[in-house]
Amino acid sequence: MTGPLTFWFDYTCPYAYLASTQAEVLAGRMGVDLEWAPMLLGGVFRANGTAQRLFETLSPAKARHNAEDMARWARLFGVELTMPSGHPYRSVEALRATLLAGRDPAVIHGFYRAYWVENRPVSDPDTLRRVLATAGHDPGAILARLDEQAVKDDLRARTDRAIALGIFGAPSWVARGEMYWGQDRMHFVLGRDVDWIPGLRPEEGYVEKKTHTLEVFWDFSSPFAYLGSTQVEALAARTGATVVWRPMLLGGVFKDIGQVDAPILTWSDAKRRYYLEDLQRWAAYWGVPFRFPSRFPMASVKALRAYLALPEARQRLFRERTFAAYWAEDRDISDDAVLADLLGDDGREVLARTQDKAIKDALIGASKEAVARGVFGAPTFVVDGKDLFWGQDRLALVERALTA
Repeated sequence: MTGPLTFWFDYTCPYAYLASTQAEVLAGRMGVDLEWAPMLLGGVFRANGTAQRLFETLSPAKARHNAEDMARWARLFGVELTMPSGHPYRSVEALRATLLAGRDPAVIHGFYRAYWVENRPVSDPDTLRRVLATAGHDPGAILARLDEQAVKDDLRARTDRAIALGIFGAPSWVARGEMYWGQDRMHFVLGRDVDWIPGLRPEEGYVEKKTHTLEVFWDFSSPFAYLGSTQVEALAARTGATVVWRPMLLGGVFKDIGQVDAPILTWSDAKRRYYLEDLQRWAAYWGVPFRFPSRFPMASVKALRAYLALPEARQRLFRERTFAAYWAEDRDISDDAVLADLLGDDGREVLARTQDKAIKDALIGASKEAVARGVFGAPTFVVDGKDLFWGQDRLALVERALTA
């Protein structure tokens, strides 16, 4: 790789804080310089039509999950993280001070520690002075210049540059001319798998396979559920986990928790473009075929009922064939002829049973149970009935839990 690794950040994002603790290690492994790139996240959000207080838009279940997810990553990285009661704090003065201090890493780490460890408002004059002085700068000289137009223009120009790059959130990395979002995409930035992240894989020499249960909540309608589903059986074989597949009607789950159907269609253009690229990266990472279908969103209710109508011994093959039919072959899995073909010789008979009240009630009940268990999206993985992980991009964390 030629050129630096650029790390775009604002102090108000906990995931950006987590990523900041690993940024220098990542750049070192890549053998490149690290460029710290401050931006005003509120300006990025305005440009993309994102709510300024994004955390307040989350459902209670998703908010609980995100809090635990942050805590898991903090434990993996071996760093402290505490959500401030006054979050989000204003960060514009801290960002301007960072620019005036020459984007000194000691200043950046100091402001992040003040926010996410000490829970201090980072734009408070006392916090500004303490962080700058600790990093060896003259607080008086820097604070006297915070309101200079040139400093304001510099931060605004950097924020505009981030928006032009397609950045819609923090943290964002730019490497090899590509943008990656999140502390959980560092393996893509590096160009390798996740093994380099401390503590993410089981300890070397792990042999004993303890008895664990892995529940998988899924719907054919989710590309992330498709990608995750391709890895579950191999994961179970490595860890000795017993897998319980739990189909659910994702649209029903969304309705129950007040989430819009097909959230991807509500995202900004920048976020949607990014995720379409991210899906392709994950498909290549897992080594599975993927093609975003021409029909989206897809009505999956009949396919899910057909799955429930099958004997357990036949469900795995139908599940795998149907996922692939939609997400790799662009087939219409709401069509009776397509489903009959995927089901096999008795396809028409199985489809007739999808109208049975017992089958309909089973799918409704499964979806209600998912909501009651705290599920808010697909795929969701639950380890031993208590630890919930959302997304196929958390499978490494799932494996870690299964080998604990």
